[in-house]
Amino acid sequence: MITTEKVNGNDLTGVANEGTWPGIDSRFRLIILAGLRTKQLLHGSTPRIEVDPKRRRNTSIALEEVKRGLIHFTRFNTDGSPFDGGVETEVNS
Repeated sequence: MITTEKVNGNDLTGVANEGTWPGIDSRFRLIILAGLRTKQLLHGSTPRIEVDPKRRRNTSIALEEVKRGLIHFTRFNTDGSPFDGGVETEVNS
């Protein structure tokens, strides 16, 4: 009889624990950011972490880079201006 070991998803990358991902406010943003970084790695970009690319997949490398805070991004509003996080500031004139 073949037995399989049950793998807990949190053991692989910890995606469910969003609080440990710097700058990531939702798992959807994490997936988009890691996906874009994976495409860069597939097109020949150099990994930002010390890793053997032949032993680890690009998706794992991208997720690890995001988790370490090595991937920076800017959010934009629909009008093209940088997103300020929804914090309203008062301007004194």
